[in-house]
Amino acid sequence: MTERDDVDAIVEQWRRERPGMRPEPMAVFGRIYRLARLVGDEQEKVYAGWGLSRGEFDVLAALRRAGPPYTLAPKALAAGLMLTSGGMTGRLDRLERAELVRRAPDPADRRGLQVTLTDAGRRAVEEAADAGLAVQRRLLDGLPAPDRARLADLLRTLLAAAEPRP
Repeated sequence: MTERDDVDAIVEQWRRERPGMRPEPMAVFGRIYRLARLVGDEQEKVYAGWGLSRGEFDVLAALRRAGPPYTLAPKALAAGLMLTSGGMTGRLDRLERAELVRRAPDPADRRGLQVTLTDAGRRAVEEAADAGLAVQRRLLDGLPAPDRARLADLLRTLLAAAEPRP
């Protein structure tokens, strides 16, 4: 077992101050929150090397994962990233000005648009993704491989229980 951390102290304080509270979930979610914040901050620094925010990286990554021709409708992008259309428009405006994506009319729908990853956008997102994964790998190196797999399984189960069902 590793040494006690700040989350242990918080849980202990709640137990002392409110003996009937049962603060055990804080031991899990407090650490998830802190890890997400720490890793997110690290990722943000990495992506800044390509002139990208984390949100802009997410848009480019969604387009890249779509496969050739790396094109999606703005509505599909927004739904996949859980953004409003206004939030997506702002990101697309910045990415288009940086020549990392281009918007064009959808040939199948006169009213629709398509967003396509440019060659520069593909290079940027692939390089930024590799650098971001290096940060994540470095952070996970403290766990043996079987523990990493077990943690991934446990978090998948927890996420499935927490996510709203359609």
